[in-house]
Amino acid sequence: MAKYKITNLVASADLGMELDLYQLPLKFKNIEYEPEQFPGAILKFNNPKATLLLFKNGRTVIVGCKDKKLIKEALVRAYKMLFPYSKKISKKLDEKNIKFEITNIVAAGDVEMKLDLFKLAMNVEEDIEYEPEQFPGAVLRFRNPPISLLIFRNGKLIIAGAKSKEEIEKILERTEKIVKKYQEK
Repeated sequence: MAKYKITNLVASADLGMELDLYQLPLKFKNIEYEPEQFPGAILKFNNPKATLLLFKNGRTVIVGCKDKKLIKEALVRAYKMLFPYSKKISKKLDEKNIKFEITNIVAAGDVEMKLDLFKLAMNVEEDIEYEPEQFPGAVLRFRNPPISLLIFRNGKLIIAGAKSKEEIEKILERTEKIVKKYQEK
């Protein structure tokens, strides 16, 4: 099977607190809030490397982590940092059982073969786009599960939309079956 490496997890969680987004940047250097550009505040951590999009109702989106452990660390750190400045607490964070949902996994993969993307795009029944004058890769979209792949001539892939490693592995198996017919000799 094609090799792959997870490069980014996107998760959502509820910190269980109401936040005053206008006050947070005044208290923390690593928080930005520009409501005319985006409705949430942006909290950036270097350790663990993560960005959290914070919303007034306590909901947060976490991006930039490569594994679930780092997501938990980022959530605990954010909770402890924001707790003293929250307007209202609806639930206390349970550090042992932090609840979050993975909403997207981005991974880099490699089918380890050179591909003829023109033939692939012309002959595959799946939803595929290839416009080399605009972008050097083909975009292959699967409906079930809804996962998209960027496929490059050198066999490298970017996988987006998966919610688990199992989904990535299944989609890679399907992709390999499709692309091996279009391997350049």
